[in-house]
Amino acid sequence: MNARQLRKLGVPEYCVAEARRAIEKLAKISRQAARDAKVEIPKVLEDPKAFVEHDAFGELASALIDDAKESHVPGEPVTYRIWGEEGIDAMSFDQMNNACRLPVSRAAALMPDAHVGYGLPIGGVLATENAVIPYAVGVDIACRMKLSVLDMPVESLDSKFHSFKEALENGTRFGVGVGHERKQAHAVMDADWTVSKVTRERKDKAWKQLGTSGSGNHFVEFGVVTIDKADVELGLEAGEYVALLSHSGSRGVGAAVCSTYSGIASAQLPKRYASMSQLAWLDLDSHAGQEYWAAMNLMGEYASANHDVIHRLVTKLLGATVVSGVENHHNFAWKETHNGKDVIVHRKGATPAGKGVLGVIPGSMADPAFVVRGLGNAESLNSAAHGAGRLMSRKKAKATFNWKGVRDSISRKGVRLLSAGIDEVPGVYKNIHEVMSHQADLVETVARFDPRIVKMCDDGSRPED
Repeated sequence: MNARQLRKLGVPEYCVAEARRAIEKLAKISRQAARDAKVEIPKVLEDPKAFVEHDAFGELASALIDDAKESHVPGEPVTYRIWGEEGIDAMSFDQMNNACRLPVSRAAALMPDAHVGYGLPIGGVLATENAVIPYAVGVDIACRMKLSVLDMPVESLDSKFHSFKEALENGTRFGVGVGHERKQAHAVMDADWTVSKVTRERKDKAWKQLGTSGSGNHFVEFGVVTIDKADVELGLEAGEYVALLSHSGSRGVGAAVCSTYSGIASAQLPKRYASMSQLAWLDLDSHAGQEYWAAMNLMGEYASANHDVIHRLVTKLLGATVVSGVENHHNFAWKETHNGKDVIVHRKGATPAGKGVLGVIPGSMADPAFVVRGLGNAESLNSAAHGAGRLMSRKKAKATFNWKGVRDSISRKGVRLLSAGIDEVPGVYKNIHEVMSHQADLVETVARFDPRIVKMCDDGSRPED
């Protein structure tokens, strides 16, 4: 009897292997016994407890009983609203639909920058009941944006270019696993790093990497902030200002937290959800769930401290003073109340956009970022896009672009690129202006940031050549 025939009898996909092994055992007894399995298997499905001690069907019966004990009862898939649907790929919808089928899912939304991620798509927002999903938070836990407005004249970006360049070159470090030669001081290192084994064992590594920017789409850059009308909360009058903008997260220790607890969640995942292991969840009442929650929040503090140190070092080297700023994070889970229910809201590459909440939504190395204020749209679970969103994979980007073809277009936009990977050029991203237009009901624009001097992780190519 093959898998299709077993499924037709009603055997769940996650128990097909046990059913086939049962038939193999019966076949060793006699051919007739194996043929009788077609009649016996429905009896096992109806009352597995009666077959636990059966020589052939015991394993199948136990699997059915164990899964019934461990599984949450799934309901109807969660429905969700989509922003910018025409610009989102089919695989992202598949990932979002899978997430909405989880028995712990209660609400969801998909942002216009959405693209494929691990488990939940980037740009996916998912609310669960008393459960947290490590991969729905993300690998780079609490990755964030930080903008500092400086007391420097806009003209100095040209007249003192070398000072700005040296501040970026020496104020942080880029690359996988890189750290500072000397550990940087910050109060976060006095926090309780014993909340989990993974944070305790990686505290020294985290300290070494404090104030560094990593790789991929992380950057530190100087640019011009334009404010059309005075903003009381920012404390700035209308005009143009020099600003420092950074994007990075919790570095290696954050990735280790995600990997460790996703593995624990996956090992505990009911068999019926085995195909959705990247969406494995931890019950927040469990020991592992409480550990992950504490570690995730510590990573939030660490990622914020990472930006604090970067901005402190860079501005000190430049000799500038911070006069205003905005900071927000994504790749995180929050305890919130929506539709009268207490839920855990995962924002995987999505920006918190509660009413009046400030944030920064970047474009690309040569396209603007926007300082925004949330409108508190309930359908989006008070969320918005976290950036432009990728159009293509890194592999495809490397096969499509070269510096000779894009260097001039970047320069024409007034951007001086110190270093970056070819897989981060503007063409690999969606049009940030279109993304912003799709979410006019989620955020309002407060200011615009245009990059002028940009540094990202070097991939060995030379954009300045």
